[in-house]
Amino acid sequence: MSNLGVIGDGLGRIGTRVAPSWLSQRLEDGEHADAVRAFVAARATFIEGSRIDMGRLAAKLGVDRTSLFRWVGNRDALLSEVLWSLAVPTLEQAEAATRDAEGAARVSAVLTHFAGDLITADYFRGFLQREPARALRLLTTKESEIQRRYVAVVEALVRQELGEQPFGRGVSAHDLAYLLVRISESFTYADLLNGDRPSAERARAAFELVLRP
Repeated sequence: MSNLGVIGDGLGRIGTRVAPSWLSQRLEDGEHADAVRAFVAARATFIEGSRIDMGRLAAKLGVDRTSLFRWVGNRDALLSEVLWSLAVPTLEQAEAATRDAEGAARVSAVLTHFAGDLITADYFRGFLQREPARALRLLTTKESEIQRRYVAVVEALVRQELGEQPFGRGVSAHDLAYLLVRISESFTYADLLNGDRPSAERARAAFELVLRP
């Protein structure tokens, strides 16, 4: 996806490198122009706030559904890559906006900035409201490539700012990253999980509590 200009050299790049998918590799290698074309069209549809429908997408591209599935896999695979492609620049904006902070304060600031951007992105909230069960499955379960990538990103950030054994406690950088991701999910998708209001500020308070030396 780097050839599409949606992944740079910062934190966001780490996720796809650590947890590649069949489709992400096809988009990266530069040898599957049809897959890239379908992905770009799907991404534009998503940003417009519309549902990605494989039949309509195939018709827009002038092919049959069989060809589309051969190019990009099933709808969940395509949605996952679209979602991650939009998470990447959001993560990197958060990274850039918090360069003056360091240590635990920077970890908290990056994650809060990211959660806030997700909460206020109309096209993303629209997807959550249209397809809540699918959204949670693609974003927050153990089968989720997106969650594995986000954990990898946060783990890299934790290692950078706090080291392999943060605060000298018996919790590894990976385990702390996973905990922080689950906190992020809890407050970003609060409306889907428990009917509460999503809140970046409440997420910040939880991050700061966990990251207290």
